[in-house]
Amino acid sequence: QVQLVESGGGLVQAGGSLRLSCAASGRAFSPYAVGWFRQAPGKEREFVAGIARSGTNIRYADSVKGRFTVSRDNAKNTVYLQMNSLKPEDTAVYFCAAQASSSYWLVITTTSGYDHWGQGTQVTVSS
Repeated sequence: QVQLVESGGGLVQAGGSLRLSCAASGRAFSPYAVGWFRQAPGKEREFVAGIARSGTNIRYADSVKGRFTVSRDNAKNTVYLQMNSLKPEDTAVYFCAAQASSSYWLVITTTSGYDHWGQGTQVTVSS
């Protein structure tokens, strides 16, 4: 069973940047599709970005396209979410999720598609 730990959250001013990390332990990360989700107070958890095992098949939510970049380093068992031009509406708890996948190209965009979740990291963007 893979365990996930997010880090890199914090408080940043609007327009600033943060890089979140999702570190996996227990198993190698390479057989897993990975996703980033976020949940703001009083709202449902929503998809932010997903990356397939290939590392090149990627999808983003429309709200973050052009500002966020997801990448993975399987040698380090880590997936990253680089967040630039942050806005107050990006404030949320950010979660990474992983799902073992037989497909090298599958990107999973739904919460129900993932079995493994981290504990989340808080991102707060001040105006």
